[in-house]
This record gives sequence, C-alpha cells and structure tokens, in this order.
Amino acid sequence: MDKTQADIGVFGGSGFYKLFDKAEEHVIETPYGPPSDKVVIGTLGGKRVAFLPRHGSHHQIPPHQINYRANVWAMKSLGVQRIISPCAAGSLQTNVKPGEFVVCDQFVDRTSGRKDTFYDGPIATHVSSAEPYCPEMTKFAQIAGKQCGITVHPKGTVVVIQGPRFSSKSESKWFTSMGWEVINMTQYPEVHLVREQEMCVVNISLITDYDSGLVGDVEPVSHSEVIKVFEQNISKLQSMLVKLIEALPESRNGCGCASALAGARFT
Repeated sequence: MDKTQADIGVFGGSGFYKLFDKAEEHVIETPYGPPSDKVVIGTLGGKRVAFLPRHGSHHQIPPHQINYRANVWAMKSLGVQRIISPCAAGSLQTNVKPGEFVVCDQFVDRTSGRKDTFYDGPIATHVSSAEPYCPEMTKFAQIAGKQCGITVHPKGTVVVIQGPRFSSKSESKWFTSMGWEVINMTQYPEVHLVREQEMCVVNISLITDYDSGLVGDVEPVSHSEVIKVFEQNISKLQSMLVKLIEALPESRNGCGCASALAGARFT
C-alpha cells in the first residue's frame, strides 16, 4: 500500500494528541483549507491508520473553530473508509460515571454557525442523519470495550454544545431531564460530515466528569479536571482502539454507510 494511504482514521480529542510511537507525518492540503494538524500515518492492529488531533497537537484550536470539513476531507483523500471518533465528554446521568465509556448512537446538535455540510450547492443534497453512527463499527466497539475490561455503555445520546464555554446549570438540567446521557463540544458536525463522505464512523466517549446541572453538590466542570481524568484513562482508550481496529473486517459488510448519498438528491 502507498505510504500516504490508510484504511482507518482516528480523530484525537482533548488529552489525546498521539497514537503511535513510530509513524510518518503528512501535510494534507484540502479545498476547505488546512486541517487541524499534520496527519500521522502508522500501523496499528495490523492495519494502516491515519491519526489527526482535532484540536491540533498543542490543543490550540477551540471546538467552535475546528475546520471539521478539512479534517474529514483529509481522511477521505487518504483512502480512509472508517473513522473512529473518540472524545472526552461529560455525563448527564448518574448511572454514567467518570472513567466509564459510552458508545453513542445518537446526537443532538446545539451548535451554531459551524460549516456543517460539503453540499452548499448547486445541487440540493439531503443526507439522512437518522442513524448517524455505523452499526457495524458500534458492535465491534462494544465488544472491544468488554474485552479490555472497561465499563462500556453500549448506546447513548451525545448533546453537542457550541463551546468553548461549558453549560449553565439550567441548560445541563434541561439536557438531563430529556434523558440524554453525554455532553461534548465536537461530535457535530464531525460525525455528519463523515457520513456525507460515505465513510463509517463510531464514537467512543470517555466520561471525565458529571455535568454541572446533574446534582446539586457537583463541582462546576473545569477543563483542567477534564484533562486530568482523561489522562488517567488514556491507556484504556488506546487498548480499546487496538482491539477495535484488529477486529474490524477488511471490507464493510452491508452497514449502509457507503451508500449514504443514495436518494439524497432530487432527480
């Protein structure tokens, strides 16, 4: 395989800036401007994997300023067919505890002003986001977590807020009252843009804290505490990623992600 090609892409989130010990860095140019950083390509779990820290390698890009389209397009240009999208996240429910993982299957978008489609015209294109995450990859992620001895919630809804601020207590109580499990700042539009490019995507949310409105005696969330808990659990995430990547079959098996554009245009 060409050294500038990869099978699987991984976006690194807060506290997750490196995946390989030995790898090659590549500068990728896109029609949408520069990605967050150089793309690092190496071998993991017997497969070629491309890694890109979505905030940049020094966490210099806040969530609302990430060039999501450039990041996703860069992965697509490398031949990537599957994206693993881990993230640090807060819990909105008492049964979802810090240090545990959630493999989210739905999102609620509470962002604004983000470039969230590749299809600005001239042909109107409406890609469904009814089932935004790949069911096949989700299944393998659930199994990988169990194999690593990690407490993994097999499904959940992630509320994506604009950032860079955290939620007020009233906002957080509202999200909790709706029954949603996870809160984060980066899953949208990343996941939908991946789907628009007909790649598969799975989310692994590493829970770092209880969100501020969950219960009365919870300390307000701070970024420093998020990073602290994430770093304490990064080895678990890396082990899970290896298991997941090893288990993924060479070809996609009827998950439907590769035909996301079918029926998306009026003809």
